[in-house]
Amino acid sequence: MGEFFDIYNIIFIVLAVVVFLRLRSVLGRRTGNEGRPFDPFARRGGQASSGNADAGPAQPPSRDNVTALPTARLPAANDTPDQAAEETLKRFAPEGSKLHDGLKALLAADPSFSPERFVAGARVAYEMIVTAFAGGDRKALRPLLSKEVFEGFSGAIAEREARGETVESTFVGISKAEIVAIAMRGVTAQVVVHIESQLVSLTRAKDGTVVEGDPNKVTDVVDRWTFARDTDQRDPNWKLVATESVE
Repeated sequence: MGEFFDIYNIIFIVLAVVVFLRLRSVLGRRTGNEGRPFDPFARRGGQASSGNADAGPAQPPSRDNVTALPTARLPAANDTPDQAAEETLKRFAPEGSKLHDGLKALLAADPSFSPERFVAGARVAYEMIVTAFAGGDRKALRPLLSKEVFEGFSGAIAEREARGETVESTFVGISKAEIVAIAMRGVTAQVVVHIESQLVSLTRAKDGTVVEGDPNKVTDVVDRWTFARDTDQRDPNWKLVATESVE
Protein backbone atom coordinates (compact mmCIF):
# COMPACT_ATOMS: atom_id res chain seq x y z
CA MET A 1 0.00 0.00 0.00
CA GLY A 2 2.85 2.41 0.78
CA GLU A 3 4.20 2.07 -2.76
CA PHE A 4 0.82 3.09 -4.22
CA PHE A 5 0.67 6.16 -2.02
CA ASP A 6 4.20 7.12 -3.11
CA ILE A 7 3.19 6.85 -6.78
CA TYR A 8 0.14 9.08 -6.25
CA ASN A 9 2.26 11.63 -4.39
CA ILE A 10 4.67 11.78 -7.36
CA ILE A 11 1.77 12.27 -9.78
CA PHE A 12 0.36 15.15 -7.71
CA ILE A 13 3.80 16.79 -7.51
CA VAL A 14 4.22 16.58 -11.30
CA LEU A 15 0.76 18.11 -11.85
CA ALA A 16 1.57 20.93 -9.43
CA VAL A 17 4.80 21.70 -11.30
CA VAL A 18 2.95 21.80 -14.65
CA VAL A 19 0.35 24.23 -13.27
CA PHE A 20 3.10 26.40 -11.76
CA LEU A 21 4.99 26.60 -15.06
CA ARG A 22 1.74 27.53 -16.87
CA LEU A 23 1.27 30.46 -14.51
CA ARG A 24 4.87 31.74 -14.41
CA SER A 25 4.54 33.95 -17.48
CA VAL A 26 1.40 35.70 -16.26
CA LEU A 27 2.06 36.42 -12.58
CA GLY A 28 3.92 39.39 -11.07
CA ARG A 29 3.81 42.38 -8.77
CA ARG A 30 1.43 45.32 -8.45
CA THR A 31 2.44 48.87 -9.29
CA GLY A 32 -0.16 50.97 -7.51
CA ASN A 33 -1.55 52.30 -10.81
CA GLU A 34 -4.60 50.08 -10.91
CA GLY A 35 -7.74 51.00 -12.81
CA ARG A 36 -11.39 50.16 -12.34
CA PRO A 37 -12.27 46.51 -11.85
CA PHE A 38 -13.05 44.63 -15.04
CA ASP A 39 -16.37 42.83 -15.35
CA PRO A 40 -16.31 40.60 -18.44
CA PHE A 41 -20.02 39.96 -18.04
CA ALA A 42 -21.16 43.57 -17.92
CA ARG A 43 -23.50 44.69 -20.70
CA ARG A 44 -21.59 45.22 -23.94
CA GLY A 45 -22.48 47.23 -27.01
CA GLY A 46 -21.32 44.86 -29.74
CA GLN A 47 -22.78 41.39 -30.04
CA ALA A 48 -22.58 38.79 -32.76
CA SER A 49 -26.20 37.84 -33.24
CA SER A 50 -27.26 34.29 -33.97
CA GLY A 51 -29.20 35.56 -37.01
CA ASN A 52 -32.78 34.49 -37.56
CA ALA A 53 -34.49 33.77 -34.25
CA ASP A 54 -35.93 30.56 -35.70
CA ALA A 55 -32.58 29.29 -36.85
CA GLY A 56 -31.65 27.94 -33.41
CA PRO A 57 -28.75 28.75 -31.07
CA ALA A 58 -25.75 30.51 -32.49
CA GLN A 59 -22.68 28.36 -32.97
CA PRO A 60 -19.58 29.73 -31.20
CA PRO A 61 -16.78 30.72 -33.59
CA SER A 62 -14.28 27.96 -34.24
CA ARG A 63 -11.06 28.09 -32.26
CA ASP A 64 -9.33 27.72 -35.62
CA ASN A 65 -9.82 31.50 -35.92
CA VAL A 66 -7.77 32.21 -32.80
CA THR A 67 -4.76 34.36 -33.68
CA ALA A 68 -1.53 32.38 -33.91
CA LEU A 69 1.67 33.59 -32.31
CA PRO A 70 4.08 35.49 -34.59
CA THR A 71 6.39 33.26 -36.63
CA ALA A 72 9.11 35.86 -37.18
CA ARG A 73 12.67 34.90 -36.38
CA LEU A 74 13.51 34.72 -32.70
CA PRO A 75 16.96 35.77 -31.48
CA ALA A 76 19.49 33.01 -32.07
CA ALA A 77 21.13 31.26 -29.14
CA ASN A 78 24.51 32.84 -29.98
CA ASP A 79 23.16 36.39 -30.33
CA THR A 80 24.59 38.92 -27.90
CA PRO A 81 22.07 40.72 -25.62
CA ASP A 82 22.37 43.83 -27.83
CA GLN A 83 21.74 41.82 -31.01
CA ALA A 84 18.77 40.04 -29.47
CA ALA A 85 17.28 43.33 -28.30
CA GLU A 86 17.77 44.92 -31.73
CA GLU A 87 16.07 41.96 -33.42
CA THR A 88 13.13 42.24 -31.01
CA LEU A 89 12.82 45.99 -31.65
CA LYS A 90 12.77 45.48 -35.42
CA ARG A 91 10.01 42.88 -35.22
CA PHE A 92 7.63 44.61 -32.85
CA ALA A 93 8.05 48.36 -32.81
CA PRO A 94 8.65 50.84 -35.66
CA GLU A 95 11.59 53.12 -34.92
CA GLY A 96 10.46 56.51 -33.66
CA SER A 97 7.20 55.20 -32.20
CA LYS A 98 6.26 55.35 -28.52
CA LEU A 99 6.04 51.57 -28.52
CA HIS A 100 9.64 51.41 -29.79
CA ASP A 101 10.84 53.70 -27.02
CA GLY A 102 8.93 51.79 -24.37
CA LEU A 103 10.15 48.40 -25.57
CA LYS A 104 13.72 49.67 -25.79
CA ALA A 105 13.53 50.89 -22.16
CA LEU A 106 12.06 47.56 -21.04
CA LEU A 107 14.74 45.57 -22.86
CA ALA A 108 17.39 47.72 -21.18
CA ALA A 109 15.94 46.79 -17.80
CA ASP A 110 15.19 43.18 -18.75
CA PRO A 111 17.06 41.90 -21.86
CA SER A 112 15.28 38.54 -21.55
CA PHE A 113 11.84 40.06 -22.28
CA SER A 114 10.16 38.33 -25.22
CA PRO A 115 7.01 39.88 -26.71
CA GLU A 116 5.99 36.48 -28.13
CA ARG A 117 6.17 34.73 -24.78
CA PHE A 118 4.53 37.67 -23.05
CA VAL A 119 1.52 37.71 -25.40
CA ALA A 120 1.17 33.94 -25.07
CA GLY A 121 1.13 34.31 -21.29
CA ALA A 122 -1.34 37.20 -21.44
CA ARG A 123 -3.74 35.07 -23.50
CA VAL A 124 -3.58 32.29 -20.93
CA ALA A 125 -4.06 34.75 -18.07
CA TYR A 126 -7.04 36.41 -19.77
CA GLU A 127 -8.95 33.16 -20.18
CA MET A 128 -8.10 32.02 -16.64
CA ILE A 129 -9.19 35.32 -15.10
CA VAL A 130 -12.45 35.62 -17.07
CA THR A 131 -13.34 32.00 -16.31
CA ALA A 132 -12.47 32.32 -12.61
CA PHE A 133 -14.48 35.53 -12.28
CA ALA A 134 -17.54 33.90 -13.82
CA GLY A 135 -17.25 31.00 -11.39
CA GLY A 136 -16.58 33.24 -8.39
CA ASP A 137 -13.25 31.47 -7.84
CA ARG A 138 -11.33 33.92 -5.67
CA LYS A 139 -8.57 31.40 -4.99
CA ALA A 140 -7.72 31.17 -8.68
CA LEU A 141 -7.90 34.95 -9.13
CA ARG A 142 -5.68 35.99 -6.22
CA PRO A 143 -2.23 35.05 -7.65
CA LEU A 144 -3.01 36.60 -11.03
CA LEU A 145 -4.13 40.04 -9.86
CA SER A 146 -2.66 42.97 -7.99
CA LYS A 147 -4.10 43.56 -4.53
CA GLU A 148 -6.34 46.43 -5.64
CA VAL A 149 -7.66 44.66 -8.74
CA PHE A 150 -8.32 41.50 -6.72
CA GLU A 151 -10.31 43.52 -4.19
CA GLY A 152 -12.42 44.97 -7.00
CA PHE A 153 -13.08 41.57 -8.55
CA SER A 154 -13.82 40.02 -5.17
CA GLY A 155 -16.22 42.86 -4.34
CA ALA A 156 -18.11 42.34 -7.62
CA ILE A 157 -18.37 38.61 -6.88
CA ALA A 158 -19.63 39.34 -3.36
CA GLU A 159 -22.35 41.65 -4.70
CA ARG A 160 -23.42 38.99 -7.16
CA GLU A 161 -23.53 36.38 -4.40
CA ALA A 162 -25.56 38.69 -2.15
CA ARG A 163 -28.20 39.00 -4.87
CA GLY A 164 -28.22 35.25 -5.31
CA GLU A 165 -27.16 35.57 -8.93
CA THR A 166 -25.09 33.05 -10.86
CA VAL A 167 -23.21 33.41 -14.13
CA GLU A 168 -23.23 30.76 -16.83
CA SER A 169 -20.50 31.37 -19.38
CA THR A 170 -18.59 29.76 -22.21
CA PHE A 171 -15.24 31.23 -23.16
CA VAL A 172 -15.21 30.89 -26.95
CA GLY A 173 -11.74 32.19 -27.70
CA ILE A 174 -9.39 35.10 -28.35
CA SER A 175 -9.37 36.39 -31.91
CA LYS A 176 -6.68 39.02 -31.35
CA ALA A 177 -4.07 39.84 -28.72
CA GLU A 178 -1.27 42.35 -29.21
CA ILE A 179 0.96 44.66 -27.21
CA VAL A 180 -0.04 48.27 -27.81
CA ALA A 181 1.94 50.17 -25.17
CA ILE A 182 4.95 49.69 -22.91
CA ALA A 183 6.20 52.02 -20.19
CA MET A 184 8.77 51.98 -17.42
CA ARG A 185 7.69 53.58 -14.14
CA GLY A 186 11.00 53.61 -12.33
CA VAL A 187 11.94 49.93 -12.12
CA THR A 188 8.38 48.79 -12.76
CA ALA A 189 7.53 47.64 -16.28
CA GLN A 190 3.96 48.09 -17.52
CA VAL A 191 2.73 46.39 -20.69
CA VAL A 192 -0.70 47.10 -22.16
CA VAL A 193 -2.31 44.33 -24.23
CA HIS A 194 -5.25 44.86 -26.59
CA ILE A 195 -7.45 41.76 -26.45
CA GLU A 196 -10.47 40.88 -28.56
CA SER A 197 -12.39 37.85 -27.34
CA GLN A 198 -15.74 36.13 -27.65
CA LEU A 199 -17.96 34.94 -24.81
CA VAL A 200 -21.36 33.34 -24.45
CA SER A 201 -22.77 34.31 -21.07
CA LEU A 202 -25.91 34.94 -19.09
CA THR A 203 -26.74 35.86 -15.52
CA ARG A 204 -29.53 34.13 -13.64
CA ALA A 205 -31.40 35.50 -10.63
CA LYS A 206 -31.93 33.44 -7.50
CA ASP A 207 -35.17 32.02 -8.92
CA GLY A 208 -33.42 30.92 -12.12
CA THR A 209 -34.77 33.63 -14.41
CA VAL A 210 -32.34 35.26 -16.84
CA VAL A 211 -31.61 38.84 -15.83
CA GLU A 212 -28.90 39.55 -18.39
CA GLY A 213 -27.28 37.90 -21.38
CA ASP A 214 -28.42 35.40 -23.99
CA PRO A 215 -27.31 31.77 -24.36
CA ASN A 216 -27.93 32.05 -28.12
CA LYS A 217 -25.59 34.97 -28.76
CA VAL A 218 -21.83 35.30 -28.87
CA THR A 219 -20.68 38.56 -27.33
CA ASP A 220 -17.63 40.33 -28.73
CA VAL A 221 -15.51 41.79 -25.93
CA VAL A 222 -12.69 44.27 -26.54
CA ASP A 223 -10.40 45.15 -23.65
CA ARG A 224 -7.05 46.63 -22.81
CA TRP A 225 -5.34 44.98 -19.87
CA THR A 226 -2.21 46.29 -18.19
CA PHE A 227 0.27 43.86 -16.68
CA ALA A 228 3.21 44.91 -14.51
CA ARG A 229 6.24 43.59 -12.70
CA ASP A 230 9.25 44.91 -10.79
CA THR A 231 12.29 44.41 -13.03
CA ASP A 232 14.62 44.75 -10.02
CA GLN A 233 13.27 41.49 -8.67
CA ARG A 234 14.47 38.11 -9.92
CA ASP A 235 10.86 36.93 -10.11
CA PRO A 236 9.96 37.12 -13.85
CA ASN A 237 6.22 36.92 -13.28
CA TRP A 238 3.56 39.53 -14.09
CA LYS A 239 0.23 40.56 -12.54
CA LEU A 240 -2.83 42.31 -13.90
CA VAL A 241 -2.87 45.85 -12.51
CA ALA A 242 -5.49 47.65 -14.60
CA THR A 243 -8.34 46.94 -17.01
CA GLU A 244 -10.19 49.06 -19.55
CA SER A 245 -13.16 48.13 -21.70
CA VAL A 246 -13.04 49.43 -25.26
CA GLU A 247 -16.46 50.19 -26.71
